[in-house]
This record gives sequence, structure tokens and C-alpha cells, in this order.
Amino acid sequence: MQNRLAAIAGAFLICSTAASASELSDSVKADYDGYLADLFDHFHRNPELSLAEFRTAERVAKELRGAGYEVTEGVGGTGVVGILENGAGPLVMMRADMDGLPVKEKTGLPYASKAQQRDPVTGVVGPVMHACGHDMHMTSLIGSARQMAERKDEWSGTLMLVAQPAEERGMGAKAMRADNIWERFGQPDYALGLHVKVADVAGIINVNPAPYAGVDSVDIVVHGVGGHGAYPHLTKDPIVIGSQIVLALQTLVARELAPRTPGVVTVGAFHAGAKHNIISDEAHLKITVRNTSPETRETLLNGIRRIAENIGRAAGLPEDKLPEVTIGNESVPPLINDERLIARLKMAWIEEMGEDAVISEQEVGMGGEDFPFFTVNPTISSVYWDVGGTPQEDFDREAAGGPAVAGHHSPLFKIAPETTVRAGVESTVVALLELMGD
Repeated sequence: MQNRLAAIAGAFLICSTAASASELSDSVKADYDGYLADLFDHFHRNPELSLAEFRTAERVAKELRGAGYEVTEGVGGTGVVGILENGAGPLVMMRADMDGLPVKEKTGLPYASKAQQRDPVTGVVGPVMHACGHDMHMTSLIGSARQMAERKDEWSGTLMLVAQPAEERGMGAKAMRADNIWERFGQPDYALGLHVKVADVAGIINVNPAPYAGVDSVDIVVHGVGGHGAYPHLTKDPIVIGSQIVLALQTLVARELAPRTPGVVTVGAFHAGAKHNIISDEAHLKITVRNTSPETRETLLNGIRRIAENIGRAAGLPEDKLPEVTIGNESVPPLINDERLIARLKMAWIEEMGEDAVISEQEVGMGGEDFPFFTVNPTISSVYWDVGGTPQEDFDREAAGGPAVAGHHSPLFKIAPETTVRAGVESTVVALLELMGD
């Protein structure tokens, strides 16, 4: 008898879950067709650079106010915080980033960006594009805001929606923390975030314990003794010294990290000299360093300094002229998800969206995110997940020898807007209801 009752209860739960999933999916589709599609179009056509997301922030604030949220603008620069209080319960934060990139769009899409803007950091006027999907993130945030406002009878607590500036420069989350976001609005019990991912099939939810790496920008200034190219023996050539440093840096990952420990040291720029027959007196190397643990970070950064300085010594540079190694201000720690919270949300996503819609596959890559600045010191239980952005037929064409699927930050970057936005809203609402639902 008990087994029969359990079976009946299980069948009722499955039917209820299916009905709930269908109702949510239908509601999100209707909102996309009637509202969110145009909103995505607006965000994609009108990107703005890091630290200059003025009109973007204004539009996000307007949308949140329209959905019934108490909104504060100008947090950490152009950041926006929307609060919806709904009785006793946990405080849960959901974050979306707002900034575009200095990239000229070449997708040929009818809604392609033609925007131009002066970069507030470099002062250069140039094209701007949402080449990393932040337009989708903002649209999903607004869609989730609208859903949660309409479902107040299904949850209890306080929902904090955060539109963050300057993720691409690794500065926005840090700036919002420096502007006392937790002290002003409350420290969340849970922090959530998502990112569209073109390496996954559109609409798939991909969640991993460590989805994004820690990132450091490193500058090396190599000092030399300049002179005539015909008399190199009278100089200390910084280009030769810098080249030796570049080659030696390749041994850090290959010979100082364990074979299964991920790490990246990439020299992205090497600037020196002005003319064929002049040996310059300075060279400048710009490096990105990626890690997944504090120990790996220390090994790589200490190794860069050791290699640079000692190659300078080997070249005969005096101690006061050794290469200068500087760690930049765009550093971010690795993003580490709460594995118990992953398990909880993953089960909720599978129940509501279907088992085929949720995977836990880590792409081989070392992309970075500044979301951890929200979740460390103090530690906040958090999950950051990816939403697939590329239709399966695009992968099929690529496999058959057709055009490759463009990656993030490419001028050809594109996603399937409807599928990704709807999956973003659904996965967010399911996660929020799991954490705050009755």
C-alpha cells in the first residue's frame, strides 16, 4: 500500500512539474514575442564601452522601475541595483553585465551595431559591439525581473537585481563593492549569474564547479642602452632581451606546473623601436596570465618576475636597470561555484526544463570573469552558469567544412537571440524560485 501511495505521489509530482514547466515556458515565450525581442534588438544596436554605459544603465533602470522594483542608479559608476521586497525570506542577488567591446561588427545581421563611442580609458573614438553577449544577459535579467514580479505569490524574500558595468575590464564588480553595495542594500544569502556561451548548443544550461579562470594582466618594461644598429656592441638591445624573456616564459606552464594543472601565460603585445637602424632603449611586453587556484597564480607570477629579472642580469644590465614587472589592476580571482548549490539548482533545472537541457561539461579554456568580486570576502554561496548560444545546425555546417562558429570577442560573434534569452530567463526564474519559493 505504501509503495502504491508513493507511486501515486511520484506521478502527481511529475505531472505537477510538467505543468509548471509548460506554464513557465509559455509565459516566457509570450513575453519574448511581445516585449523582450525588441529589448534585445535595442541593446544589441546600442552597445556602450566599459565605464561609459550611461544610456544602457538608464534603459535598464527604466525597465526595472516599470516592473515594480525600487531602483538605485550610479552604484560603482554606472551600476544599477533593483530591489523587490516580498516578505520574509532570503536575500538573493542576480547579476548581469552591461558593457560592450571596441569591435566593429561584421555579422551582417539586420540589427548589427553601427555604434561609435570614445573610449573613456584610451580616448580613442571607434566602433562598439556586443561581441560577448552582454545584450543577452541584460535582456534575460529584465525578463526575469518581469516574471518574478508577476509571481510574487510563489516566493518570499528579497530579490536584488544588479546590472554591472565594466566587466570586460575586470573593474565593475570591484567598483560596486567599493561603493558599499552590500552595506547599502544588504549582503545576499545567495549570488547568481549567467553567461551566454557560443561553444554550447543554444538553450543548453551548462554548470560547472569552476567555469572561469583567474586572470592577471602583467606588464614588463625592459630597459636597455640604445644606439646605432650598425654598432650593436655599444648597446644593450632590449628587443633581444625581451625576445629571450618571451621564449623563457613558455617553460613556466610546461615545466613548473604539474601536467594536469591548468595555466596560461600569453604575451599579447611586444612594443619596441621606431626605425630600421636604431636600437631602442626600451621594450614593453603585455602579458595575460590565467590560473584556477591561488597556488598556480603565485607560481606563474613569481616565475615571470624571476625569469625577466635574471635574463636582464644575464644580458649584463645593472641592478637598477633590470626589467620592471608590474601586475595590472584588471586582475580577477578564479570563479568557484558552490558545489552543493550546483546540485540543488541542477536538480531544479532538470525537473523544470528537462534532463536534456542541463549538462556539466567544461570547455577547455581559461576565460575570466569579475563576478567573484561579489562572492569573496566575505564568501557568499553562489552559482554562475552558462547558457548555450549557437544553433545545432551551425555546428553541423562547421563540421561539414562550412564557416566556423565565431568565438567571443570576434567581429563575427552572434547568438540565437530567442532561444538564448528564453533559456536565460527560464533558468534564472527556476533558480530564484528554488531558493525563495514557498
